[in-house]
Amino acid sequence: MPKRVAIGIVTSDKMAKTRVVEIARRERHPLYGKYVRKRTVCYVHDETEESRAGDRVEIVESRPLSAKKRWALVRVVERSGRLGGTDAAATKTEASES
Repeated sequence: MPKRVAIGIVTSDKMAKTRVVEIARRERHPLYGKYVRKRTVCYVHDETEESRAGDRVEIVESRPLSAKKRWALVRVVERSGRLGGTDAAATKTEASES
């Protein structure tokens, strides 16, 4: 059976070698037909700690590494707009005030 691959957004990078990734999807309501946003939260193993909060990452299913961790990081697809842990917009505002 092939391993599942998914793309999601890193929502937390506070744990050592572990990231929390949210995979968003839209499902159609069976009765009303309206599209509803749903999400899946995955705990992902990041050995080199290369991803940061806000990054779009590609993950692959792996063997269970802990009670909750069953995914591994493949690559960072897109970096977030953050610079060194601070918000880019806040950095611009501080620079213009000086």
